[in-house]
Amino acid sequence: MIKMPTDEMMEKLLKANNIEDYIKENREAFIDLTISQFLSEYIKAKNLTKSHIIKSAEISEIFGFQVLSGTRNPSRNTLLSLCIAMKMTVEEVQTALKIAKFAPLYPKHKRDSIIILGIAKHKGVCEINNDLYDNNEETL
Repeated sequence: MIKMPTDEMMEKLLKANNIEDYIKENREAFIDLTISQFLSEYIKAKNLTKSHIIKSAEISEIFGFQVLSGTRNPSRNTLLSLCIAMKMTVEEVQTALKIAKFAPLYPKHKRDSIIILGIAKHKGVCEINNDLYDNNEETL
């Protein structure tokens, strides 16, 4: 995958004469990674352990290993919990959400704002869930 800024790709897309040529010319820039591949690469790069991540994410051990191995797809909430457990930055979490084809965190949504600030302040899943609950928002 060639890294190309999203705004540059959008500009090329809007100027394209047809979609076939655009796809052919930019195929190297498309994301060709599954969410489990992305998470596995992150775990390896940061020298993390799957069992610790799953425990910190406060999700079922069996389900967590299935998600990380790619045999099951996570929900947006489960993915957020895993990312938080991996201590990802807000930018890294946004990337994970996009790769998984979920909506990125949006600061104009109260719930997402609580999650963003929790991630930025390096809070764990339990602390973010407490903040969500205290503000009458769905927990992770």
